[in-house]
Amino acid sequence: PRDRSEFSARVIMNKKSKVILLPCNSYREEIVYENLEIGLELLGGIEKIVKKEESILLKPNLLKKAEVDKAVITHPSVVGMFARLMREKGYQDLSLADSCGNGTTTRVIHGTGIDRYLEKYGITAIDYSKGIRVEYPEGIQTKEFILPKELLEKDCVISLCKMKTHALERITGAVKNSYGFIYGFHKAKGHTLYPSADSFARMLVDLNQYVKPRLYIMDGIVAMEGNGPGSGDPAPMNVMLMSQDPVALDSVFCNLIHLKPEMVPTNYHGEKMGLGTWKKEEIEIMTPAGMISMEDAVAQYGNPYFDVDRRVARSGMWERLAKALNIFQKKPYIEPERCIRCGICVKSCPVPDKAVDFRKGRENPPVYDYRKCIRCFCCQEMCPEKAIKVK
Repeated sequence: PRDRSEFSARVIMNKKSKVILLPCNSYREEIVYENLEIGLELLGGIEKIVKKEESILLKPNLLKKAEVDKAVITHPSVVGMFARLMREKGYQDLSLADSCGNGTTTRVIHGTGIDRYLEKYGITAIDYSKGIRVEYPEGIQTKEFILPKELLEKDCVISLCKMKTHALERITGAVKNSYGFIYGFHKAKGHTLYPSADSFARMLVDLNQYVKPRLYIMDGIVAMEGNGPGSGDPAPMNVMLMSQDPVALDSVFCNLIHLKPEMVPTNYHGEKMGLGTWKKEEIEIMTPAGMISMEDAVAQYGNPYFDVDRRVARSGMWERLAKALNIFQKKPYIEPERCIRCGICVKSCPVPDKAVDFRKGRENPPVYDYRKCIRCFCCQEMCPEKAIKVK
């Protein structure tokens, strides 16, 4: 587990968190490869981050089976070219896995191109087989996790995340990608244990501090806006981001889409809990052309029209009253004309007695009982037809 004094000492020493911003407008292999190579050099070289003899797990975002151009998963070219780089630099013990929202690693990557790259570079795809309870007494929100046996056997993790929106946390990026470390059905159970955006974010921060990925690489060449993280729309952002500070990386992402980073719970609590920083004065942005200010990065690479929730959250008495009366709350709803009655939303609902079910029969779309709904939006996240939206 990360020693929180590490981040505090960095702040006291006025050492900024470095984020690499790589302009990249294509998934062509050689272009992605060249940018990844430059990015690692700007960080000081991968050898400073990972030792050659260590066993390494690559952790992409493999939310669910989806067409690559829908921007649901980390693009195969980013995964494949990073794998190629690691092999060429002499790293031998490489594998790839994710605790997917629906399906297994091998099932989700099949036919995407990721499977082809893994075969080409001799990398094993792992389907997690067993969850192990690990204690984390230093945790602020969470004192224990159920993590895959295969993950715990690795020396280090490299997170290959995707730039996307998220109904609960506003965005999903570097910090949120680590939820794929939770084993199997315990992911769904986590939403019942941490039902609010803030408690869920604090759990994610604890999780990152326990697993402590060595490096975070974000695929933002084509991001997802709108009804993310599984049913939104592809939106070219033409960048890749790299950092060892996941909060700083997510903060740069937020600035690029004109979202105040402190409005994202994982950023706010990540800074408070010592995982990293969202404050621009504590972040150093490097590009292949040299250092750049946050303002210039936004001017050159930002998108003010990116569809993301920028509304200010209510707080204090009004928030407590709204929750008590069950009003002015985000709610998932089903568009009947899109629904194919597959039942994935019912299956993915983590509430034991189900907040959404076929109480009107399978010939009709499922129906919500908002008195039971905890607003985790797992149903919206996993819907294969983009039939569930949040209002």
